[in-house]
Amino acid sequence: MSEYYSGKRNKYLYDPTSKTPFKLSRSKLELFTNCPRCFYLDRRLGVGQPPGFPFNLNSAVDHLLKKEFDVHRAKNRKHPLMEHYGVDAVPYAHDQLDIWRENFKGITYLHKPTNLIIGGAIDDVWVNPAGELIIVDYKSTAKDSEVNLDAEWQNSYKRQMEIYQWLFRQNGYKVSPTGYFVYCNGKRDREAFDAKLEFDIKLIPYAGNDSWVEGAITAAWKCLQGSTIPASGRGCDFCIYRAAAQAIEAAPKPAAKPVRKRATRVKLTRRVVRPAGTLF
Repeated sequence: MSEYYSGKRNKYLYDPTSKTPFKLSRSKLELFTNCPRCFYLDRRLGVGQPPGFPFNLNSAVDHLLKKEFDVHRAKNRKHPLMEHYGVDAVPYAHDQLDIWRENFKGITYLHKPTNLIIGGAIDDVWVNPAGELIIVDYKSTAKDSEVNLDAEWQNSYKRQMEIYQWLFRQNGYKVSPTGYFVYCNGKRDREAFDAKLEFDIKLIPYAGNDSWVEGAITAAWKCLQGSTIPASGRGCDFCIYRAAAQAIEAAPKPAAKPVRKRATRVKLTRRVVRPAGTLF
């Protein structure tokens, strides 16, 4: 069995008969949005998708950005990036910030209609003069073109921002509709590596709309309540792979071809009969 992945687990499974609140992370809600089938197999039946490899370089960028913004947070002043983009805000200081930013903890809210505890770990929070919290997410990549949020796959980034905004609002905070992505783009045009990476950093504003979150939570809960495995999401790679593999495994095996025995070739030796008394 793999050290990092077990095909079937018995923990963290949803029990429709239980009265205990069930924790559902932002990433699992995103999984439901992408593929209800994979979501049900994971949270209800204990068969999750194989995990991806950790992006350690991205994590290092996140860690260093948090340390950098914390320096300005402690002094209640703007970060130079905020100055450059004209953002009238400062990093938000709060005694729960470290918990909000910690994986498997984060900021949480009990959604009473479904008895689901929704949670997610943020990267940062700023606050403007009106007292509105600004949700901030760090992203990093390395590409030759300018970074933006235009690709279809980046819709997950937008939903991530909106869930965070929803969570803070449910916890009683006044939240700005505009959040920011601190997008770091590694420079690939340098002549040499020289044991360091350089980045262009762009601040991208995003006006979130969390009106979909409530409906998604309810739909995910109804999915977990069901007794049958739901249909796959459109274009789910995991489901396509499983279906293709199952079809091949279930297909009739071709009959084995009979093994033809090779004829044994006998070498015949011609016997020469010589008259009696001859030597050769």
